[in-house]
Amino acid sequence: MVADSQPQIEVLTTARGRVMTMDSAYHVASANSGRDVVVAASYCGVLPARFMARHHPRAVIGVDCGIGPEGASIAGLWYLEALNIPGAAADVNTVILGDGEDVYRNGVVSRVNRPASDCGVRPGMAVSLAAVNMLRSDPPSLDPSEVTNRQVVYQSKSGRQVVCTDSIAFALPEDRHRNVLVTAGHTGRSAVPYLESAQPFGFICSDGGMGRDRSGVAGLTLVEPLALAGATVDARLARMGSGVSSYEDGVISACNCWAEEAGVKVGMLASDAARLLVEFERLDWP
Repeated sequence: MVADSQPQIEVLTTARGRVMTMDSAYHVASANSGRDVVVAASYCGVLPARFMARHHPRAVIGVDCGIGPEGASIAGLWYLEALNIPGAAADVNTVILGDGEDVYRNGVVSRVNRPASDCGVRPGMAVSLAAVNMLRSDPPSLDPSEVTNRQVVYQSKSGRQVVCTDSIAFALPEDRHRNVLVTAGHTGRSAVPYLESAQPFGFICSDGGMGRDRSGVAGLTLVEPLALAGATVDARLARMGSGVSSYEDGVISACNCWAEEAGVKVGMLASDAARLLVEFERLDWP
């Protein structure tokens, strides 16, 4: 389904490349490879992403088409992210479907992938500005271990911090006995060696959907002998793989005895629980 002959409209050109609009993702062509930001009035699912990625444009903007079950209408953003291609989706309510120029001129970004975020694209931004940012910037080419999305979201009066990062495996030496880590992997037994190594002041991870015999939260009790205060968020509400989502969207689904001592309860917002943990004064802590 190659469409090199299909119409594209050039709306901006620079020494780095062009911004090209088109009415369908299938109109991305070999001429766009490595240089152009393509704005297509198609949904951002995996199928269109495969056809666009085959030509490896500089960046891609499509439409979220209501997102849909399992996020199917924007799932292509993460397909593109795996290839380090910046991708964004416009809110379908701001555009005319099937009209690429309208998506460019009137669209408002609703979702972005990590490479697009690295180029300065944010939800709520005009598609026209997002396209310019993508044309001006190149996302860094990073090893998977370097994409930690580490972010300090709160600091207590004592100097301890609540730090979001996507995996407990991304803990740093400065977190030991000091910071509360809010991460996004499950808290089964395989997480325990990382928690033992990191030994944060406290932690909030995901329950991974619990699993059989509550295996997704087994690590909470396994680290109690180390006096680690820990809790999990409901994986149905916070996105696994995103520590920021655990903090912003998370609701506590389980906690261990040390977290309970700090006042953490099931049903509490993760952001509130994290602040209780980081403010907790423990005389028995190093």
